[in-house]
Amino acid sequence: MQNYPQTNREWHWRVLNLSWPIVLSTLSIPLVGLVDTIVLGRLDSPIYMAAVSIAVVIFSSVFWAFGFLRMGTTGFVAQAHGAGNKQGVVDALLRALSISVVLGFVIISLQIPIISLAFSLMGSLGDAGSDSLMPLVQEYFSIRIWSAPATFINYSLLGCLIGLQKMRTALMLQLVLNLSNIILDVILVVYMGEKSAGVAWASVASEYLAAFAGLWILRRLISLPASWSDLFNTAALKKLLAVNGDLFLRTLFLTSAFFFFTAQSTQMGVVIVAANGILINLLQTIAYGLDGFAHAAEALSGSAYGAKNKLIFNKAVKITTLWAFITALGFSLFYALFGDAIIHFMTSISAVAETAKQYYLWIIIAPVVAVWSYQMDGVYIGATQTKIMRNTVGFALLVYISLVLILLPDGGNHTLWACLILFLLLRGVGLIFYYPKVLDHFN
Repeated sequence: MQNYPQTNREWHWRVLNLSWPIVLSTLSIPLVGLVDTIVLGRLDSPIYMAAVSIAVVIFSSVFWAFGFLRMGTTGFVAQAHGAGNKQGVVDALLRALSISVVLGFVIISLQIPIISLAFSLMGSLGDAGSDSLMPLVQEYFSIRIWSAPATFINYSLLGCLIGLQKMRTALMLQLVLNLSNIILDVILVVYMGEKSAGVAWASVASEYLAAFAGLWILRRLISLPASWSDLFNTAALKKLLAVNGDLFLRTLFLTSAFFFFTAQSTQMGVVIVAANGILINLLQTIAYGLDGFAHAAEALSGSAYGAKNKLIFNKAVKITTLWAFITALGFSLFYALFGDAIIHFMTSISAVAETAKQYYLWIIIAPVVAVWSYQMDGVYIGATQTKIMRNTVGFALLVYISLVLILLPDGGNHTLWACLILFLLLRGVGLIFYYPKVLDHFN
């Protein structure tokens, strides 16, 4: 059983101590994307940046559809940890690792239909397509796909560490992943001239390095289960499949929104694709920065949920959300003050930079709109109330796509961004609306 903070001061310190390592580690994730953009933005053509922007969205859609491996593991581990069930923690991790390996090799075996479907959904890259762009996207994909098993293992390991509230260890693991990726980016692209293929190889190598490091870190926890029948018993598997199925659909809906965004961008030309790629990187930076407090909410609310302590659960939600909103305001202010400098730092291609500036206002607005969906996601993951998450994002996606299809022909890229921001807002509003239902668990 856990010892919880007793005073408001102790609560604030607990939240900040849990959040800052995750804020740093998650901010290093889009930093990889920023470095990708910077090294490719220094090449002689925007086509490499456009190709990687498209390919990365495809991988976000594929890999993050399996983000349930991280989220589900966090929820189950946090609840077992809060209930003082050590064997439950071990079993949750072993189930996640087993599924990770199997799914990783399934994805590799399905790489041809996956890339074919992606191109089909994107309309063969639309007006942005060319004889030189499509082969670059395919080349990146055929390399990066081999990181699938390691990527899924890393999801499970990170989920376990967050559930155990070992945030500094999670930071160490993420830094191994992302810093090695950045270093390899520079070596392979800048010094060896591998261009978009070099970016892909850097991602593959760093994922496997991090997976081995994570397994080594958790080697004492990863032991044989007390009983194989308990590990894979019917009740446990049924609950696991239900939660993971909901999270799979939730993440599929979420990544589909960004996939759809990029697909619509390709209809507007290479420059719009590249400019939107820069802005999406900045939007992801917001998400990863705020995720630190969402992860703290996962760990604290999940532990309280497992211990059936309503007072602690509500306190965890209140304090983590307060700090998340303060951080969101900081992001908006930072982006408002340094917009031009950020864009010119990310690309030296004047046409791309000027186009990105035209739509930069949406990035200033995004933090204070998106914070509610990011934060409430953390609460619902900790409580494993995944059905509500699935339904709210599904509704938001339906509204988003419908509005884009109706308004985009006349509205252009501003309409596309407005609809994306509305999608983020609807997610947050929906999760807040259903919060009282989560509290029914404590009655």
